[in-house]
This record gives sequence, C-alpha cells and structure tokens, in this order.
Amino acid sequence: MAESKLKKHSRIRLFVQAAFAALSNGYIKGFANGKIFEGDSKFLCVPGMNCYSCPGALGACPIGSLQATLNAREYRVSLYVVGLLVIFGTFLGRFVCGFLCPFGLIQDLLFKIPFIKKIRRLPGEKGLRHLRFVFLGVFVILLPMFVIDITGLGEPWFCKWICPVGTLEGGIPLVLLNNAMRSAAGFIFKWKIAILSITILSSIVIYRPFCRYACPLGAVYGFFNKISFCRFKIDTTKCTKCGACQKVCKLDIPVYENPNSMDCIRCGECKAACPKEAIKATIF
Repeated sequence: MAESKLKKHSRIRLFVQAAFAALSNGYIKGFANGKIFEGDSKFLCVPGMNCYSCPGALGACPIGSLQATLNAREYRVSLYVVGLLVIFGTFLGRFVCGFLCPFGLIQDLLFKIPFIKKIRRLPGEKGLRHLRFVFLGVFVILLPMFVIDITGLGEPWFCKWICPVGTLEGGIPLVLLNNAMRSAAGFIFKWKIAILSITILSSIVIYRPFCRYACPLGAVYGFFNKISFCRFKIDTTKCTKCGACQKVCKLDIPVYENPNSMDCIRCGECKAACPKEAIKATIF
C-alpha cells in the first residue's frame, strides 16, 4: 500500500513540477527567434531557479535579481527581492525546491537515468552541504556588493561564473539560436559549459547535487524550513522509528528525528512512504 501511495505521489509531484516549469517558460516565441522576453512580467521574480536569460522565461530569477541590485544607489529594488524571498520562504520554505523549481525537475529527471551504482552520500557530505551557504554569502552577496567597477556597479558573480542553470536555460539556447551571441561566446561560456557538464553527469549518480552543495536559493529557503507555514510534523504516538522515511529519502535525512531539516526539499516522499502515516504536512 505504501509503495502504490508513493508512486501516485511521485506522479502528482512530477506533473506539478512540469506544469510550473512550462508556466515559468511559456514565451514560445523566444525559443523561435532566439531573443529574451522583455515584457512587464520580467520585473517579477519566480520562486525557483529559472534564468532571466532563458528565451522562454516570463519572470526573473530571485538570485540574479538580488545580485544585480544589491549595490544599487536606490535600495528599493533589492529590498523588493529580499521581501519576495522572505514571503516565499515564510509560506513555503524549501517546498519551492521540491515542487516549483525547473532546475530541480531537470535534476530529478537526470537521476532517473539508470547507472551502475547510485551514490547516496559523498565523503564529507555534511561539510559539502555547507558549501551552498558559502556560495550565497560570497558570490551572491559580498562580491556583488563590494567588488565594483569604475561606474560603481558590481557584477552578478554567481550568475556569471558558476550558475549551471543560466548556462542550460539561457546560455546554450541563445548561442544556438542567435548568431550575434554565438560569435560573442568565449572563455566564460566554455567555463560555464564545463560546470554544467559536471552538474549533469553528477546528477545521474547523485540526487540533486546542485541543490545539495551549490544552490544559494536553496540555502535561503532552508533557513525558513523550521518556521514556514508549510512544514512537516511527526506524530510521536504513531512513529516507530522504523527508518522507512530515511530509506526512501534521496537526501538521506532521518525525517523521524528532524522533519524540518534545512536540507529537506519537501518532496513529500517520506510522508507517502511512512507505513504508520506518522508524518503530517501542516499548512499553518
């Protein structure tokens, strides 16, 4: 019964992920002509990692927007982005990662590709998971704020040098579809292709390596997991600590001990797999 419930939950989750990815990137004309959509909705941030430069993107990435406005002379834009992150985090926490992030969906699909042996944890896993906070603090906040050019503006360091999301969703389509972009592609583009290649290959073997070790947006939402309106609760009168939740969790979280871990992406598979129905999802 638990297995059939888990399969049904996985199908529903996949449908929600695909629907939101399609909604976020619904500007079909952009893929046809190799140009970025510039309509009014581009001033709004979507909840998940979805590159502003994707030809189909109808909204902006919160991490890209935050970097672009952190050192602006007028702070209202950066405060707007921070405010949105607080709202998304307060209501949903990392539910955004599990259900509403297009790049999360891509990693989920890559992990479904058969491989000789899947890796559940890397050596030094605990320390590696803290890297996403380093990326958030250094590349998203500090460098854009304090490393500035002669005009007094900083660069979006994470987007420019690291983010594989932008390379896959924005860089590659634009280079393929736009002749001017193709001729302008140089060292940085090749560097980003290398990072993307590592991310794609590792996603086949390790579940969501970008989310685990590098995503600054996941780091932000992780802070809200324990206090967000959407969170998990263990019914201690039903829980037998059998470990079924941790076994099914691809992030290897002992849910029965820590149901609101900062690493939890709220995929809900633990809840669906619990034989005692001891894991409850609360909305408020």
